[in-house]
Amino acid sequence: MNQWLDDRLHISRLNDKFLRKAFPVHHSFFLGEITLFSLIVLILTGILLALSYEPSNSLVVNTFDPGTVTKPNLVPAAYHSALKINAMPFGDMLRRVHHWMANIMVAAAVIHMMRIYFTGAFKKPREINWWIGMLLLIFSALTAVTGYILPYDNYAYNTVKVVYAITGSIPWVGEWVAQAAFAGKFPGAGIIPRIYGYHIMLLPGILLALTGAHMLLMIKQKHTQPQYAKRVAYKKIVGVPFMTQQTPIMLVLALLLTGLVMLFAAFIPVHPVEFFGPPSTTPINNIKPDWYLLWVFGALAIIPSFEWHLFGGLIGAEFVGALVLPGIVMALMFAVPMLDRTTEHQYYAENPTNHPVRLAAGVAFFAMMIVLSVAGYKPELISSGLLTTGNANTILWILTLLVPAVSYFAVIGIVRGIRALREADERESLAHAHADD
Repeated sequence: MNQWLDDRLHISRLNDKFLRKAFPVHHSFFLGEITLFSLIVLILTGILLALSYEPSNSLVVNTFDPGTVTKPNLVPAAYHSALKINAMPFGDMLRRVHHWMANIMVAAAVIHMMRIYFTGAFKKPREINWWIGMLLLIFSALTAVTGYILPYDNYAYNTVKVVYAITGSIPWVGEWVAQAAFAGKFPGAGIIPRIYGYHIMLLPGILLALTGAHMLLMIKQKHTQPQYAKRVAYKKIVGVPFMTQQTPIMLVLALLLTGLVMLFAAFIPVHPVEFFGPPSTTPINNIKPDWYLLWVFGALAIIPSFEWHLFGGLIGAEFVGALVLPGIVMALMFAVPMLDRTTEHQYYAENPTNHPVRLAAGVAFFAMMIVLSVAGYKPELISSGLLTTGNANTILWILTLLVPAVSYFAVIGIVRGIRALREADERESLAHAHADD
């Protein structure tokens, strides 16, 4: 049977080319696998949730609070199906696992990209995989945003209202783009079916295609090797084979991750649709996105209000704060491989302290992200008395510029101190060696 299959499917070639691939033995390399496992669990739980979800904002009678015959309590079908999922055995648990896995996937992807950046693993020949990873990060965030719109409670209603307004703020073509993206003017009858299509078909398809391309390139180009591999076998692949040793490790990690998330979900609730209620014209004060988009919200919160008319188009603070500034940040991240001057292939992960400018720039960047995320809590900072309405924007802008600058020069100073200690140790070791001779 094995010979019969091999004659037709060339399984032996598959084994030699892919299944014997050597994986580096280092804990940081599991971050990418955690991202992959999270995506798989998200797809599985999403399929189960989709079986009970009704993607429609048509009004139906709320069976949990039907009202009266003369005045029935009508709610959107999408919202009602979310209530029914919560009432199903393990339905709420399924929503929780789906929610927390989405957060873990984005968090693992962010930390994975940090490892790649700080160790120089984005260098030649892996620039394309860095760009694919950036696209994966962006589309993961978009998938998550469309996901928490689907329950279509009042929180989701206000969220999509903000997203529609941001899309509509694009000069010249904003209203057309917004209506094309959301199936008409907000709140139109086609908005939930359109978002549902994005969330369960378009965006997952893009994520799976990018993940497949990412993994194929990784297999083709090989991992960057940890530093210990240079001492063991210079410019040779050092690790454990995929099929016989890495696969059991991956399965144990996948089961452990899923078990921990289920335990986490059992005790920590997620977005309470019953609390917010069905969509209404009642606004929700201080609505905020999830943590990975909070920095965009912070930039939008502190940018001064302005309007600039140009050739019939309107360029305003909403467009600049929510689209232009984040676009510049993303462009800088895409440009990281092009800023590197290395001409030789990168075989080994670099020690971050050997590249102080890159290390300091990365720390400064994340310091800026943290300050902008804090700026997203501007109303809370004002209400607590830490800031006032008059000085909040000024102070937060100063911190946005000052904290990254201080972080940059602090890292440079620390690295110089580490280098001085290393050089002192080397001189002391040489002195001892000469004394022994």
